[in-house]
Amino acid sequence: MAAYFSLFIECLPTLLSGLEMTLFMAVVSLIFACIIGVILGIFSISNIKWLEKIATFYIYVVRGIPLMVLGFFIFFGIGGGLNLQFSALTAAVISLTINASAYMAEIFRGGIQAVDIGQVEAARSLGLSYIQAMMRVVLPQAIKIMIPAILNQFITTIKDTSILSAISVRELVMNGEIIVARNFKPFEVYSYLAIMYLIVITILSLITRRIERNMSYDSRGK
Repeated sequence: MAAYFSLFIECLPTLLSGLEMTLFMAVVSLIFACIIGVILGIFSISNIKWLEKIATFYIYVVRGIPLMVLGFFIFFGIGGGLNLQFSALTAAVISLTINASAYMAEIFRGGIQAVDIGQVEAARSLGLSYIQAMMRVVLPQAIKIMIPAILNQFITTIKDTSILSAISVRELVMNGEIIVARNFKPFEVYSYLAIMYLIVITILSLITRRIERNMSYDSRGK
């Protein structure tokens, strides 16, 4: 047991560096995914058919492509085929953004539709355009409803980053694989990875549950 913990202390700086990269990728990609998700969410409930079809097509295609395949396509396919020079980190963030944005679009669509349609009609009657009504009236209310779902998507994105070790991004799993290649102790190292993921995901899950509880109390209070 002493050897197990001493090895953990030895590996900790490299693992923390990988965890930092994992969280960075997840946060940045989710920010971009939220921006795309808002646009697609508004498209999907608009009365303009071609915008609705664009959103439906995007969501259908992206959700049908495995993240690893998407990562390979962006890094090796687009990067090699078009002779574009971008890093594995850039390809990973793009892949995670595209993947998460399809799910964020559905979250935003559900959140927007949860707001009373009368809010939109009242805003329009005051002279606001459809987009202004969405941005100023509907979205501020919808975001409160969507926060737990957004946090759940963040948790999923953190776990998805491990898949992109396949394109050699120095995130937590890739750093673990490098350590295993040096010391040939897969049981110990991969158990460290599992524990670190478990701690991060548990903290985020507790935060999500706390927010959901507070929201349910607020709704009952009203």
